Amino acid sequence: MRKIFIILLTVCTLFIMLGFLPVHGEAEIYDNVLRLHVIANSDSDHDQALKLKVRDAMLEGSSELFLNCADRNAASAAIEENRALLESLAQTTIFEEGYDYEVKIELGEEKYPTRSYGEVCFPAGNYLSLRVIIGEGAGQNWWCVLFPPMCLSAASDNVETVPLGLTGEQYKLITETDDPKYTVRFKILEVFAG
Repeated sequence: MRKIFIILLTVCTLFIMLGFLPVHGEAEIYDNVLRLHVIANSDSDHDQALKLKVRDAMLEGSSELFLNCADRNAASAAIEENRALLESLAQTTIFEEGYDYEVKIELGEEKYPTRSYGEVCFPAGNYLSLRVIIGEGAGQNWWCVLFPPMCLSAASDNVETVPLGLTGEQYKLITETDDPKYTVRFKILEVFAG
């Protein structure tokens, strides 16, 4: 009896560990997407409103940066080349709104939860991210997909711009979320359920 328990425990542990591995194709999504993450100074109403103003300025200011970018590497290079401009854009917006918070811009890997934008669903995982940290960065955050340019397409319901930078298979992977490819069943549970 103890031996069966150990085997079942080992199998369950294995299934749990496998659940943390990316599904086929998800790793390709992580490697082809650039996220935008704007973090407010605090959770106060005025800091949250400021975060949205900075977000709007960043989206408007960065939209033309990606016009000639064919992939995430080109998009991240465009950000690096224009980092001072983007930081100045965010800082100017903060000053124009009457605040003296400092802003910090970072480009690096970050963990994100699963997120849907209309019909498109991005899996949870580690993505390259442009972080815009306002002041202390202790408030609620806002995020979207900066490349391919989905922040603007989600706002305008223009899904035609989504495939830019993704292969057909990658685009299919993020848009076909209602049709699961696999169903996990446990034979032992089926036997006991009758």
